[in-house]
Amino acid sequence: MRIDDRKVRDVWLKYGRTHRKIYKNKLIETYFPLVRHIADRMLMTLPASVELNDLISMGTFGLIEAIERFDPDRGVLFKTYCVNRIRGAILDELRSQDWVPRLVRYKSSTVDKVGGRLKGRFGREATVFEMAQELEITVEEYQKMEREAKPTAMLSLSDESPEGSAESSSRILDLVKDERGDNPFTHVHLRDIRELAKKHLNEKEQIVVSLYYFDQLSMKEIAKVLGLTESRICQIHSKVIEKLRKALTELRCDLFLA
Repeated sequence: MRIDDRKVRDVWLKYGRTHRKIYKNKLIETYFPLVRHIADRMLMTLPASVELNDLISMGTFGLIEAIERFDPDRGVLFKTYCVNRIRGAILDELRSQDWVPRLVRYKSSTVDKVGGRLKGRFGREATVFEMAQELEITVEEYQKMEREAKPTAMLSLSDESPEGSAESSSRILDLVKDERGDNPFTHVHLRDIRELAKKHLNEKEQIVVSLYYFDQLSMKEIAKVLGLTESRICQIHSKVIEKLRKALTELRCDLFLA
């Protein structure tokens, strides 16, 4: 990007003496193409969700700050001085908008690296047990790490949905679920609980599960129905949770070892 600082030397002198806005605007106009050039170069290394105009806006603030702080008497060309200011302003703003913590990025990177290494070793995707063993942590710790490693992104509800086609596109807003409708996943989970209860719980425990999770009765109300104390119902419920958790763990093992 060729900009001759000597051509605006008089403007710099006038701005240095008066700090009038007219001279400042002239300097911004002169060096603005440099902002666009830097933004263009940086855009090539950034995600597709980042727009050029946003980078130019960020860089313009850096240019303005550079003009305000520049001292011509130091013998440094302004172009050399302002490049770092423009680039730094863009990077600072991008970092401030990135709300995914560094720890999440570290965990995501670790999971990806270990998973790739094991895939190369085994010729297939590694199981949670193999991942945990490679990382020298428990399965529970790895599963927690995997959950926390999932990145989160902010989307505009006015953006086009990636599920749309060229003939028929729709905004994400149009696909937001209706909170008044039934959640199909809830029905699936409840069905799974009912099936596990039949296989692994005795009759009284199944009744507690049915009354608590399906009929939405409180522990106190269930105690009255069964003629037991509320503390006894809590004990039965705790035992039910342990049995179901154990059954789910065994089921996951069977799925990975199958």
